[in-house]
Amino acid sequence: MTRIVAMIFALALLSACGAEGNDGDNPLDPEPGESDGEGDGGGGDDGEDGGDDETPIESDRELPPGTAQPTPETSIVRYEPQNGEGGGYARNIRYNRADDTFEVDNLAFDGDNVYQRGGQPSSQNSVGQLGPFAVYESDVNAVDPVTGNVVDNLAYRAIYGVSNSGQTEFAIVRSGDYADYGFGGFVYQRNSRDANGDATSLILPTEGDAAYEGDYAGTRIFQGAGGLEYVSGDAAMQIDFKDFNDNRAGVQLRITNRRLFDIDGNDITDEYIAALQESNPNLNVPRDAEGNAVLPEILPTIAPDVADRNGEIVQEVFANLEMNDGTVATAAEGQYYAIMSGENAEEIVGVMVVDGTDPRRDVSFRETGGFIVYRQ
Repeated sequence: MTRIVAMIFALALLSACGAEGNDGDNPLDPEPGESDGEGDGGGGDDGEDGGDDETPIESDRELPPGTAQPTPETSIVRYEPQNGEGGGYARNIRYNRADDTFEVDNLAFDGDNVYQRGGQPSSQNSVGQLGPFAVYESDVNAVDPVTGNVVDNLAYRAIYGVSNSGQTEFAIVRSGDYADYGFGGFVYQRNSRDANGDATSLILPTEGDAAYEGDYAGTRIFQGAGGLEYVSGDAAMQIDFKDFNDNRAGVQLRITNRRLFDIDGNDITDEYIAALQESNPNLNVPRDAEGNAVLPEILPTIAPDVADRNGEIVQEVFANLEMNDGTVATAAEGQYYAIMSGENAEEIVGVMVVDGTDPRRDVSFRETGGFIVYRQ
């Protein structure tokens, strides 16, 4: 058997410079020359030379590329920009409902690009679901067509979420088999039609406040160490619709009750909290309603100009460690990107990316999670 994973791991050290969140790489406002997912070519949709950068998730529902000038009436697709460190390389993402598989293109050493659902008898790991979101895994190996030798692959994992209505969805692809953050990507979108085939659009309310609740799930990978972990939690948002004057919306996202799992699905939250306590003896351990220790809550940085009339949101977020003496320390920081959908903005889909330091081994982590919330 030909084994190459160790060599890849050793050679895959990517530059640490600028590896904090997306550092201004805003998918809603790309740099000059970078595709924003709204081009004319449609990345395989119509065969024109638009490149793969413009393709949304494909599934049984109609999922066209984004438009050149997004409006509340149009579908919108956003994807992780290529950051020079491996992020944003996942392309041509497709969910196949018939056999419950997931296809991802443009990632090296992920087999034949078809990801199988986790948690099955033939799966590598037992995680096939994180809350309402599905988890898929790449092939463990491939066969050399010339020699017949078995070549080991990297362990990519994909998380896929679609809303109850089918109006919105997201996908995240990451691997923990690089010594740095490595290659992957994310996509989130508002579709042109819902699961019933009805046209989707956004009618943005102009008065009142609204509360949203839903679920959150994601992956953690590390800079300076291998390994992939899962995180899950509850997502909640509040929006002050009456203050959308000049795009100055009152918006906030909170991710609570976050728990950490290893790649096999074992809950390792207590282990993580114990390491935090060792580094911070005066730590006020965050807990859920049942008294269980949880990861620090993700909170928003309230600021103007975080949302527009198309329903797109970009907002900075952070997590703090609170001490018993009232002092705080930053545990993670980053931002999230989201899109509203519905006749009364009934649902919101988004992806959050935060960076922090892991207390168990003093390396940096990157958490990429998706959420879908519904108006209550």
